[in-house]
Amino acid sequence: MYAEVDVFISNYTLVDPDIYGLWIEGYTSTEAVTILKQKGVAQIMGAPLELIVSDVLDHYRTYSLLERLLALPTKLSEQPSFQLEPQSRSLLIEKYYALDDYVAREILGKKLSSRYRKDLDEVAEKTGVRIKSCRRQFDNVKRIFKMVEEMPGSVTNNIKTNFLLSDDLARKYAAIVFIACLRFETTKRKLLYLNFSDFYECSQAIMTFWTYTYQHSGPEYYDTEMDKEFLLDLRELRCLLDKEKEIKHLVSIRLKPTLLERSYQELDINFRSYWRSIITIACSLHRTRELKCLFLELSERLIEPWRQNNWLLEQVKSFLPALTQSVLDLEVSRDQEIRCLWDRYMQVISTCLIRMYHN
Repeated sequence: MYAEVDVFISNYTLVDPDIYGLWIEGYTSTEAVTILKQKGVAQIMGAPLELIVSDVLDHYRTYSLLERLLALPTKLSEQPSFQLEPQSRSLLIEKYYALDDYVAREILGKKLSSRYRKDLDEVAEKTGVRIKSCRRQFDNVKRIFKMVEEMPGSVTNNIKTNFLLSDDLARKYAAIVFIACLRFETTKRKLLYLNFSDFYECSQAIMTFWTYTYQHSGPEYYDTEMDKEFLLDLRELRCLLDKEKEIKHLVSIRLKPTLLERSYQELDINFRSYWRSIITIACSLHRTRELKCLFLELSERLIEPWRQNNWLLEQVKSFLPALTQSVLDLEVSRDQEIRCLWDRYMQVISTCLIRMYHN
């Protein structure tokens, strides 16, 4: 008696995007066959179900063997065991490191520890993403974080260089690494309504305008390290508190034609509170604790009051540029340092507030 053995022989390792996608998502081979059967693959290909089963099992075995190589994608083209065409290599890497925004949001701000990895079943239940996929994404985040957290230069470029990811995907990981390095608070109850895209946009703005790479270039500068001199200098904006009446007047002139009378009156009454909150936040960012709580401060001091006063997102989008430009107009001929500080500060604050303001 001889056992039946299925043998597949080829020069290049074949990667089936559909089967690989199911493996990446955490489906078992049996579940993958069922899904393919429901899609009518057997009928389309004119192949018996047994052959589909055998093909799926072969692909799953191959992907399991490739997984250890995917931990360091730059080695994938050097190893002799699997001959892969360039497009197949790119597909393998990009899909393996793909992030679900829902899972990324759950990981964001969490300590990347083995203990948290054991609790990923809660993430799987909450997001509807299979536990195997959640673990893959967590392990990828942890691996990338450990590799690039202390590398000088652009964290996005470091991720692209070491893991061969696309620009968009590398930027997603860069945002997670940045928030983890600076330990920004993202898990408080008041911030749970914010999604991963919100924090992604906010972190990109902070990395662009508030880190040392804003005014410096070169491999020795980190965009995961805040520009401490800039944060200290922001205390100089306290002098703008004395300009409240002039700034309020300029803002009112700009916004009156576009605001309903009720909205205009509300802004007139509460302008002082909004103005002082924006300046107070600026003057405290040099302290580590206040910087870590930036999103929480913005939520409590501005987002919540605006919601209580029934602001629409369009109002926020109108108010912030009007406020920014009014200060620049006021100070343009007086103090260039204040002008530059204010503009650099508001580039980030405006981005964050607009992203965080969900009607």
